[in-house]
Amino acid sequence: MKVIEENLRGKRGEIKLIPESLDDLWHLKYIIEPGDIVYSWTKRIRESEDKLRSDKERITVRLGVEVEKVEFHRFANRLRVTGRIVCGVEDSGYHTLSIVVGKELSIVKEWKDEQLKRIKLAVQKRPEVVIVTIEEGEAVVGVVRDWGVEEIFDVRRSYGKDSSERVEFFHEIMRQLESLEFKYIVVAGPGFTKEDFGRFLKEKKNWKILICDASSVGVRGFLEVLKRGALDRIGREIRLKEEAEYIEEMLEKIAKDEKVVYGIEDVKKAYEYGAIEVLLIVDEFLREERLRWDIDSFLKSVEDLGGKIVILSSEFEPGKILMGLGGIGALLRFSFE
Repeated sequence: MKVIEENLRGKRGEIKLIPESLDDLWHLKYIIEPGDIVYSWTKRIRESEDKLRSDKERITVRLGVEVEKVEFHRFANRLRVTGRIVCGVEDSGYHTLSIVVGKELSIVKEWKDEQLKRIKLAVQKRPEVVIVTIEEGEAVVGVVRDWGVEEIFDVRRSYGKDSSERVEFFHEIMRQLESLEFKYIVVAGPGFTKEDFGRFLKEKKNWKILICDASSVGVRGFLEVLKRGALDRIGREIRLKEEAEYIEEMLEKIAKDEKVVYGIEDVKKAYEYGAIEVLLIVDEFLREERLRWDIDSFLKSVEDLGGKIVILSSEFEPGKILMGLGGIGALLRFSFE
């Protein structure tokens, strides 16, 4: 994320920025809210002033809309911001701004601390990481995003003792990796296949490669890579690792029925007792609750009592697990009745 201009008066003001990656568009989904004013360049249809002609032309204008809906289209690589036009060549009607990587926009709103922190997080440059989870005849490859690990492709091939077919399996994975942009590759999986594939890549490519253990491929393998701290070893502090660890701890405590609550009502009750040590909340749940009540003041009160707030991505497995438990939960300092 590139911040062009920042003009804050207290907590309210305008920030002009340019998203530089798909991750940045995802961040903007949780920054832009209903009631905000968003400005950007867009296309509008203008009818000919000549009443005898029916010509229509598309012109480029800078419009401001009062936001009603925000949609993140991950596979279309764009963010759609829909609302009532409040500034532009025609100050009426509705329009959808299509925000893509490299397109400048301005956001005017009452800024929350969590949203300003999110912008600072997006501004920080991080190395791009690809995770290859592999075993004999199967590989699942994902790219580490700010919202989680996005599965990009998988390769499956059946072969017996024919070593040439195994080499072709490795070549096929490498060919697909060549189409991605990254700085580091983590190769993980059970058995010796990961070491063999790692050596194969080092012979063919001048890539920065880290090899680590994982008991399975795919989503579970991605989670193991994060929990084992493999990304930290290449200089990347990543909150996804923290999310995975907290959810694992939460599930263990639920199984033992000790020092844990989940669901908004039980979390509020834990807050009243001053028992919250770590509050876990999913970004999508937080976004929805903001439309119903002042949940940000509640989070601030939890922090004032010494509780830690961890916001999980709804796009990644730990966040999906917590959404299934009500979207919010807490690890407690002590149990209560």
